[in-house]
Amino acid sequence: MGSTGKIIRKKDLSIWQKSYIPEIVKGLRQTIAEMFKPKFTIQYPEERFKPQPSFRGRPVLVQENEVERCVACGLCSRVCPALAIEVQASETPLEKERYPIKFEINMVRCIFCGFCEEVCPEEAIVMSNEYELVFSSQEEAVFGKDKLLKTTEELKDRLEFLRQNR
Repeated sequence: MGSTGKIIRKKDLSIWQKSYIPEIVKGLRQTIAEMFKPKFTIQYPEERFKPQPSFRGRPVLVQENEVERCVACGLCSRVCPALAIEVQASETPLEKERYPIKFEINMVRCIFCGFCEEVCPEEAIVMSNEYELVFSSQEEAVFGKDKLLKTTEELKDRLEFLRQNR
């Protein structure tokens, strides 16, 4: 604003620009250019999508040597913006002292943001490459440890990607 309280514009639009014709022409040019680019349609379900290691599918718990890596610190449940994760800790005789006696993720609430993966100090929860989730009830959508545990071998690509990009 100037000293008199008047708004000073750097440049007013010309009549040609006010008509929006240049912008319409730009949009049409972009649309026509896209029409002639090669298509990449996948014939699902006959052809399956093979996600990159950076893909954020459903979150899973990492199991190493028949034991889950999770130490039940609860950081994942605190950072989850959708409040989809519930963790209850218990004591264990193993060297890690604590483990999750209950670890549940409500997949209906999960927004696949990956915050749980980023905050985990043990690399115990990671985003998998699984993208097909079908539920017939709300109860089926609550995944316990039985559905969440995956071995390090199954998650090898994702774990390697995380180590390279941290």
